[in-house]
Amino acid sequence: QVQLVESGGGLVQSGGSLRLSCAASGRVGSISTMGWYRQAPGKQRELVATITSSGESIDYADSVKGRFTISRDKANNMAYLQMNSLKAEDTAIYYCNAVFWSFATPLNSWGRGTQVTVSS
Repeated sequence: QVQLVESGGGLVQSGGSLRLSCAASGRVGSISTMGWYRQAPGKQRELVATITSSGESIDYADSVKGRFTISRDKANNMAYLQMNSLKAEDTAIYYCNAVFWSFATPLNSWGRGTQVTVSS
């Protein structure tokens, strides 16, 4: 299995920046895509950004394009989300996700989440 632990959330004013980190452990060699998702109160969890194994493909939600940057450090089993120009609507719990392979089957692992609150 793969375990994920997020850190870096907090309270920030509108226009500010935060950097989220995700530390992976366990069967890290089986991880392919990693990503960040978020869930605001009363809303469904939504994709924020994903990055493939070697960073050759990166996708962002339209709402964060140009403001957020996802990156990955495979050597240290880390993923990051740099968030700039934060808005009140970015307030949510942010979850790290990893897709890993087990017996030719892709599985998902999730972290417990880190709270990001943007004050307007």
